[in-house]
Amino acid sequence: MNSNFRFWVFVTSIWVLSTIVDRVWWSHYAGLPSWDQADYLNSALDHGRALGLLPGGQWKGVAALLDLSPKIPPLASLVNGTVIALAGDSPSQAAWSLSLWHGMLLFGVALWGLRLSGQIVALLSVVFVAITPALLQLRLDYLLEMPLTAVMTLAISSLGSWWHPKTGEKWSQVFTAALLCLSAVMIKQSALLLLIPMFFYASWNIFTRSKTYRYQLFSGVLVVVIGVLPWLHHNWITTLGGTNRAVIESAAREGDPMLWTLENWIWYPRILPGQLGSAVLLVGVSGLVLLILRRQKSCRDLLPDKLFADDSYEWRWLICTLVGGWLLTSISPNKGDRYIAPLLPLLVLLLARGWMQWNIWLRSRWPIFFKGSFSYLLFASVFAVLPASWLSQKSRLSQRHEGPLEEIVIAAGGANPNLPPTTLIVVPSTPDLNQHNVSYFGRRTGGNLVGRQLGSSKDDIDLVLKYAQWLVLAEGDQGSVRDSALLLDRAVRASDVFVMVRSFPRGNGDSYSLWRRSPEAPSFPTFASTFPSLAIGLSQGLKGLEPVFSAVAVHHMLDGHFLYQDRVREIAVRKLAVNALDADAHWSLALLSVLANRPGQAAKHFAVLEKISPENPWPSIYQCVVTIANWNPWKAKAIANEAQKIHSNPLLFGIADLSSVLSGAVWRLPQLKRSLPKSIEVVEKSLSSSG
Repeated sequence: MNSNFRFWVFVTSIWVLSTIVDRVWWSHYAGLPSWDQADYLNSALDHGRALGLLPGGQWKGVAALLDLSPKIPPLASLVNGTVIALAGDSPSQAAWSLSLWHGMLLFGVALWGLRLSGQIVALLSVVFVAITPALLQLRLDYLLEMPLTAVMTLAISSLGSWWHPKTGEKWSQVFTAALLCLSAVMIKQSALLLLIPMFFYASWNIFTRSKTYRYQLFSGVLVVVIGVLPWLHHNWITTLGGTNRAVIESAAREGDPMLWTLENWIWYPRILPGQLGSAVLLVGVSGLVLLILRRQKSCRDLLPDKLFADDSYEWRWLICTLVGGWLLTSISPNKGDRYIAPLLPLLVLLLARGWMQWNIWLRSRWPIFFKGSFSYLLFASVFAVLPASWLSQKSRLSQRHEGPLEEIVIAAGGANPNLPPTTLIVVPSTPDLNQHNVSYFGRRTGGNLVGRQLGSSKDDIDLVLKYAQWLVLAEGDQGSVRDSALLLDRAVRASDVFVMVRSFPRGNGDSYSLWRRSPEAPSFPTFASTFPSLAIGLSQGLKGLEPVFSAVAVHHMLDGHFLYQDRVREIAVRKLAVNALDADAHWSLALLSVLANRPGQAAKHFAVLEKISPENPWPSIYQCVVTIANWNPWKAKAIANEAQKIHSNPLLFGIADLSSVLSGAVWRLPQLKRSLPKSIEVVEKSLSSSG
């Protein structure tokens, strides 16, 4: 049998065996999805529905699809949603996508290992990737790190192949690498932590290569930019806000180490023994030291082209990626075990070279006993990792989440496509019951129940008592909630507005209870009826913004399906059919367009309002803002310049300068430095006075 064929049979066998083990885990030990896991499951379900592949959904166009990924790019969810359509929508069935991503990772590691040092390093690396604790956990946890790690491994490897001085410089290589880099970025933005160092590495050395390389580098970057633009254009504001909360605010809240501290720079190295296994690290690092000692004759001998007898360029590329990726990941304020995951396969490849060095040394010292010792090396590597992997999985078993989630959802009418859209307010927030996993289980099999959490503010109490239809309360542990959630809990129980439907034991002596609005409870004006007056409040300027978005934020929790919007839109369109210049209707439709992230539509309504109320500067200001948000600063500049002729509002001067600079008029930067602080001061004063 051909050795290459045997090699790929072995790699495939590892993937099949790993998948069998994974299916046993998902069938018997997985438990309920927690906050993050349920959130990603919801995203996959949303995208599967938006593609028209799952019950309860249909294709509504690209814009509707992009609406579903406001903070994190959609590629993994598109793939995972497709897998759900084929495999089923239970969490264990949805996890088949993780097996596919894992297969891609093993394939990528095997390819790279072959180029680095041949079959021994490649097979050792594949075995390590399959059973090391951190990577084993990632394929048994419904997160984005497994798909990100798989695609990043292929992307970095492909970039190295293209940049290789002997075998690179092919157009097919650059487009393959570009598409893989694009795929990585469209799975998660943190892919840039590895791609940016490699981009600068290539750019720094580009002038030592041929012109073809320069054209190829430019073409590859262009492919990535063009691929990212549609999503980024649609969601850039929410992406920036979400990244700030996820990275900077989260780091401050969790007490992660500051950049200039020693703790920051050793944060990831100190967790490697637990992630890869102490034995893997010890043998691998000592083997690399042995390799250095055997070959060290001068400082030059420590360079990759002297140190490794294999393809020195490939090793240099791998080591540069490791160092650059570790550097940027350490600079990132938010720390977490899984954030270093894309670097682990690269580190495994390096450590496998150390393991192979011990194999070489043993064969050179005792050739009779260790002739053909590769099989022993594989067995040793497996048994070296198994204890750490076993302890890791045993620890996860003690932490898995179980509870009456599914029974609660069914009792509230979830997972039933024949019932109308329902919003279930979840007051507690625990790993086994939260708004995210309620939404996922409530929308399985085409269901229409979504979970939303309220109780973070005392102001929620009155609105819940007026408008909520279904609630879940907790007896005992409330989870990660504020004290105001306890006040909401007491208010619901003390009122006559809700009646308890059923209590659900939690297994630890505590319970959850499901509450439904009583038929005798008083009724209040719907949000659809009060929305137009809120929208008109925008005409008053900044002081009208705070009440609008405060009310919208809460009602989007109370009405998780945004059903009020159809009613508001219907009333506004009917008014415009009678009078095309109805100001109330245009304010309502403009606000709906802003909430739906349709800046182009909002700009059209603000343009009409500008003509209807020429004495009011705010339609012009709003029109400029949404036009800039739609990446058209040239038009925003024209609108602001025209409005300045009529109004002397400081915001218009700031917007005019900002849009001019964004349009390319960099000579207006000095004016922007003067006008922008004044605009910010006006905003702050207005908001503080309205508050």
